[in-house]
Amino acid sequence: MRILSVGDLIGESGLNKANEIVLELKEKENIDFIIVNGENVAEGMGITFKHFNRILSMGANVVTMGNHTWAKKDIFNFIDHEKIIRPANYPEGVPGKGYIISNCKNKKICVVNLMGRTEMGILTENPFIIGKRLIENLKREVDIIIVDFHAEASAEKVAMGNYLDGIATIVYGTHTHVQTADDRILPNGTAYLTDIGMTGPKNSVIGMNIEASLKRFVTSLPERYKIADGDCIFNGCIFDINDETCQVDRINRLYL
Repeated sequence: MRILSVGDLIGESGLNKANEIVLELKEKENIDFIIVNGENVAEGMGITFKHFNRILSMGANVVTMGNHTWAKKDIFNFIDHEKIIRPANYPEGVPGKGYIISNCKNKKICVVNLMGRTEMGILTENPFIIGKRLIENLKREVDIIIVDFHAEASAEKVAMGNYLDGIATIVYGTHTHVQTADDRILPNGTAYLTDIGMTGPKNSVIGMNIEASLKRFVTSLPERYKIADGDCIFNGCIFDINDETCQVDRINRLYL
């Protein structure tokens, strides 16, 4: 089985780039299952129903979210849709769900969304405790468990990978928009990558306009972020999963 995970979509241009590349990859690389992080697709913050439907139209099986989950009020109209999840460690009672179980090629695939706490500025439950408890319960009923850990600190992501090594099939990070080169199989068999990167404007500051970003850093004055113009890059990862062992045999990072 081949699973494609697509890095954070940045705005309309990132969505257009993903649509172009994903449809091509699906056929060329025989992709069976697609996960897309969509929390930045609506003007860089949040998601609307229109954007959600466009992501589904490119073949996405699951859309994951993160710290900008609630940035657009429209989200409350479809947060309970069967193909979208938000971080599972949001406080109890928050709308939506933190995981999805899907059927693919006679296998049950569970995708879990978690969010880090280091430098994120959002009050959430402990992702380590919530994540492990959730996965320990789910692993009895599924064949493959994939975790999108939406977090700022590389150390927190590496720690999570090791914490879930042997009980999750795949753990990868989102949120920083910078693809890392540390893809590997951990000692107990879990496939790991600190961040799969972004799909959005290439000449930018993690997708945002360079001049606006520099003004914030140089002057410390408030400046509204806006999405950069120009050509886009596509970041993601293909995981080859052995149909017999349900473990990852190969990780292929994508920077297109």
